[in-house]
This record gives sequence, structure tokens and C-alpha cells, in this order.
Amino acid sequence: MPDEKKVSTTAAQKSSRKTVRVRLSPIRGNMEPAKWFLVDAKNEVLGRLATRIARILMGKNKRTYVPYWESGDYVIVINASEIRVTGKKSSQKMYDHYSGYPGGRREYSFEKLIAKDPREVVRRAVVGMIPKNRLGDRMMTHLLIYPGAEHRHNAQNPTPVVEGKK
Repeated sequence: MPDEKKVSTTAAQKSSRKTVRVRLSPIRGNMEPAKWFLVDAKNEVLGRLATRIARILMGKNKRTYVPYWESGDYVIVINASEIRVTGKKSSQKMYDHYSGYPGGRREYSFEKLIAKDPREVVRRAVVGMIPKNRLGDRMMTHLLIYPGAEHRHNAQNPTPVVEGKK
């Protein structure tokens, strides 16, 4: 019994000597409101475009960025069907899908997938660059991709993203 008291007081003394660092972060009420951005994918390289989109979705372009909060903005991508890749990737890059059943694995080349659904090419590129958790799933709901030049979000008055900015 006396040993137990001695152990507990020693542990209490050790914990009182430790300094606790408090990490300061902005109050969620003072976060910047979400903005809407318009990205034109015409003749853009897929990976470079996906990087810019992912930064906006995560909120890394804001000064109030906190990695564990949803502080990103909305992104509208137009002309997804006119995106390009470098080198021989148009014929060599493969996308796969597995249904979970035996023999349920499907492979698509970049050319086939861009012809079938150009939105999926951009979505898969961006998904690979954001967190793989529930927060990342919520960020992806802020991404709206259209294969043509028309979109239906004019009421949000999106700000065009200039190449190399944001």
C-alpha cells in the first residue's frame, strides 16, 4: 500500500512539471465565407489543374487555413472534355474499377474514359490530392465539373481562376 501512494505522487509530480502547449487557431466563427471559383480546363494539363483545384477545395489559399476544418471554397470546372495530358499518357494511362466480385475488375485507358465521361477523369485526379477521410468526402461535394462551357451556377457569381494563381 505505501508503494502505491509513492508511485501516484511521483506520477503527479512528473505531470505537474510538464508544460502543455496550446495550439492557437482561428475561431470558426471568424472563418472567411466560402467563395465560388470558375476554372476553365481547356488545353490545361490534368495534373497541374488538379493541384490548383485541390488547393482551393482544401482552403490552402486562405490565411485562415486549418487542416482539420472544412475551410475550402466551391470550384466549378468547365470544358473538362478538352483537358490534355503530356507525353504518351493519353494511350498509356490506365484507370481501373473493381466491383468487388470475382472477375469484376475493369480497366479503361485515358482516351476511352475521356470519351465516355470527361468529368470522371478530372474527379479522379482531384480525389487523389485531397485527404482520404470524411473531410475529404465533404470537400469533394464542393467540386462541380461540366464537360462543356456551360454551367448552371451563374447566380453564385464565380470568380474566374487565372492560370498560375490561386
